Amino acid sequence: MSGSFEFVITPDLVEEFRREFAASDKYRVLRNALANAKPEDVALRREVVTTADHTFSVKLDDWRVTDQKNSGRCWMFAGLNLLRYGAMKKMNVKDFEFSQNYVLFYDKLERANYFLGAVLETAHLPVEDRTVAFLLDNVLGDGGQWNMFVNIVKKYGLAPKSAMPETESSSNTGPMNWVLVAKLREYAAELRDMAARGAGAEEIAAARKEMLAVVHRILCIHLGAPPERFMWQWHDKDGEFHRDGVLTPHEFAERYVTIPLDEYVCLVNDPRPDNPFGRTYTVRFLGNVEGGERVVYLNVDIETMKKTAMRALEGGDPVWFGCDVGKMMHRKLGLWDAKLFALEEMYDTAFRFDKAQRLLYHSTQMTHAMLFTGVDIVDGKPRRWRVENSWGEEGGAKGFYLMNDNWFDEYMFEIAARKSLLPAELLEALETEPVVLPPWDPMGSLAR
Repeated sequence: MSGSFEFVITPDLVEEFRREFAASDKYRVLRNALANAKPEDVALRREVVTTADHTFSVKLDDWRVTDQKNSGRCWMFAGLNLLRYGAMKKMNVKDFEFSQNYVLFYDKLERANYFLGAVLETAHLPVEDRTVAFLLDNVLGDGGQWNMFVNIVKKYGLAPKSAMPETESSSNTGPMNWVLVAKLREYAAELRDMAARGAGAEEIAAARKEMLAVVHRILCIHLGAPPERFMWQWHDKDGEFHRDGVLTPHEFAERYVTIPLDEYVCLVNDPRPDNPFGRTYTVRFLGNVEGGERVVYLNVDIETMKKTAMRALEGGDPVWFGCDVGKMMHRKLGLWDAKLFALEEMYDTAFRFDKAQRLLYHSTQMTHAMLFTGVDIVDGKPRRWRVENSWGEEGGAKGFYLMNDNWFDEYMFEIAARKSLLPAELLEALETEPVVLPPWDPMGSLAR
């Protein structure tokens, strides 16, 4: 590095920094504390913790949380947890889970095909091109979005967990993903070579079919073959026995998905200056099913998002949402608050970014999807939110977390909600053609 902006760290400068640190009793005490304790425990604000009791004026849940284990399937767990609320009511049962493994299988198969299609669409570009490099760096992750979840349910239906239970690879997806990504990168090279020599559509389609047959085989080895039919019977919470007989996954979904999936839309809060509210957006190459529903967001201000989520909960619907989960979170306590940690006091420096700046400078993005199952409302405004996570029962109140409303402002990005909850001007905005954001935009990060 050279030029007029060069600044060299000299031994004298390091000595100046050392003396400044040594002169502070506060810094030395913090150094000693952090030698034996986690930063989040040292900086934790007790006044936030002691006011975070798990009571809510609206509370829908009366069931156990699920556990995605060592996988990035939060978006599909949250989606299935939303759907199981209505299924449990319809079956009159206390606990029930759809098969997450079933959804995972078909998402991986479809995602592989979607990737191959994106490779062909960009085959005219050099491999060093930023878009091609992005595709090759983000081949087949576990993440996803609401519209992607709907695509799988509509195309393949659903199964109860008993019909396709978890495997080691569904709960620990890393080794399986490594194999799939390695093969798909090889296939990307093959397809780019075919396109470069002018191969015809039939030849390329035949090659894709062979490639997907290998992907399907790998998935069956790791996850098991999805059921075509299964017997469904159960005892309800009153002890009464029910039998629906042999069902296909589509028949099962038709009977036990009780919400109108086609009525749901995604609202995001993206306050970056170039992305005005009241407009729709999509992200290039964000999807999983060729020919399926696009991922489309309607950008709204944070108060509109809160009101919509609150109305849904008051109407008896849990709410699927996406957020930046790790910021200002204490996992053991299951608690989020925008001022949870006294970082400025501990490090003696101000953290000045607002939400828009954090997005612009890569300090925040959507990293996790969960479900709102309750809200505490005071004088018509939300005070805190009850969250069903999918990390098992260890954190929070047996896996249910508490989100204070100030955290919603800063780190919430997306909800899925019924169109009927939106005002007329936003319904009109939904009909507009979405602005296409680049593949690496943070609004696509949940799928990565």
